[in-house]
Order: sequence, then structure tokens, then C-alpha cells
Amino acid sequence: MEHASIRIIHEEHASLSAILQSLRMMLRKGPEDEAENFFSVMRAMLFYIDEVPEKQHHIKETELLFPQVAKRSAHCAEIIKQLENEHTKGESAVRELQHLLVAWELLGDSRRQVFETAMLKYVDFYSHHMRLEETIVLPEALNVLTAEDWKDIDAGFAENKDPLSNEIPRDPIYDRLFTKIVMRAPAPIGLGS
Repeated sequence: MEHASIRIIHEEHASLSAILQSLRMMLRKGPEDEAENFFSVMRAMLFYIDEVPEKQHHIKETELLFPQVAKRSAHCAEIIKQLENEHTKGESAVRELQHLLVAWELLGDSRRQVFETAMLKYVDFYSHHMRLEETIVLPEALNVLTAEDWKDIDAGFAENKDPLSNEIPRDPIYDRLFTKIVMRAPAPIGLGS
């Protein structure tokens, strides 16, 4: 049986992975002759990371799932401590990326390499972070948590969902962000070139 919280984690990781892949693709292509659109979409995607994974997704994991797994699994306790530490540092890391992007946009190509290096490091870091959760913590959770644990965790996860998920109705507060990313970002996250 798949629990709602695990399905939500996989869906939210898929949304974030698509954003990260699109960021990498856009970075590789660069602004070319569409600098205004390029920087606007990059800002929107970084804002999404700051607004959703950092402020919603991580909180669900840190407050609902991780404590229960750590309590029942000495095997995962250290990995969970590492993941929680990464969650704590995540918000400042994405804010630093936002600052570096604005510096590149406003001060020109002399700031491009600093942003690119930091962005690629962040994409690799985040991809590794999600892999640890999916390959170590989630399988262990399935082994050690009780039906009652899952009931509470699933209920908590159902209360807040990624606004870019395919679930309808989507939160109207995020419609502008969703539209900008989907219409202007390249595939796999959007319909842009």
C-alpha cells in the first residue's frame, strides 16, 4: 500500500527535479537575445524553490515524517540529522542564489560565472538530498512506522500541497507564478523554448 505522504513526497520531488533540470538547461543556453525573459523565468523558478520546497515541503518532512522514523530507526537517525541540517541551510542557500542572479542581471557578465558555479553546485546538492530521502529514509519508514503513524503523517501531508502539482483546484495565489514558469520555462517544466 502506498501512503499519501509518500506519494506527495515523490510528486513534490518530481516538480522540484523538473525545476532544477530546467534551471540547468536555461543556464547552459544562457540569456542570448532574450535576457529579460531569461532572468524573469530564472527568478520565478528560484522564488518557487524558496516559497514551496523550503517553506512547505521541508516542514512536512521535518515535523511529520523524520521524527517518527528517527525515533524507531537508529540506522536512519544520523542521515535524518544530516537531512534536517540541510533543510535548515536550504533557505539561505536559495536566497544567496537569488542575490547572485540579480547581480548577474544588473552588473553583467562579470557576475555570470559566480552564479553558474553556485547554481550547478546547488542543483547537485539538492539532487543528492532528494536521493537520500527516497532511497534510505522512505524505505526505512515503510519498514518501521505503524499504521497509526502513517495515519497522522498522511493527514499532515494532505494539508499543504505543492501549488505546481497537477491536483485541481490549484491554489489561486500561485496562478501567476505557475503561468509564468509553465509558459516561459523550457521543457520539462514548461512550454517555452
